[in-house]
Amino acid sequence: MSAPGFFRRFAAIFYDLLLLVALFFVATALILPFNSGQAFTAKQLFYPVYLLVVSFFFYAWFWTHGGQTLGLRAWKIKVLTLNREQISWKQALLRFTAALLSWIFFGLGFLWIFFDKDKRGWHDYLSKTALFFETPPK
Repeated sequence: MSAPGFFRRFAAIFYDLLLLVALFFVATALILPFNSGQAFTAKQLFYPVYLLVVSFFFYAWFWTHGGQTLGLRAWKIKVLTLNREQISWKQALLRFTAALLSWIFFGLGFLWIFFDKDKRGWHDYLSKTALFFETPPK
């Protein structure tokens, strides 16, 4: 069975990025009153950590409850275990962390799918998950 290709994955990532940016606006609005309504500064480590936690829960919730973010759903892709079961929160954390490392290394972990026979990235291998088509392509 073939795995989703690079274009489909990238389109889902881009779609989810737009949703995540909107979520960042809401998440920031929720905590802004605790900073006296002032913008957060580079010296305040709390804010980027907070956004990282918000990002994790955004992805992990969708991955562990149906296997699809809205971007994945739009492109008919699911994140599942290698046995095609729902992933656990631990797997979601491993997947999220490895995906961050993939981006830090200039996306090399994502580009790995071009070289891997199963089209799996670093985050797939570390978390023992994979992307599957929601329904088999015709």
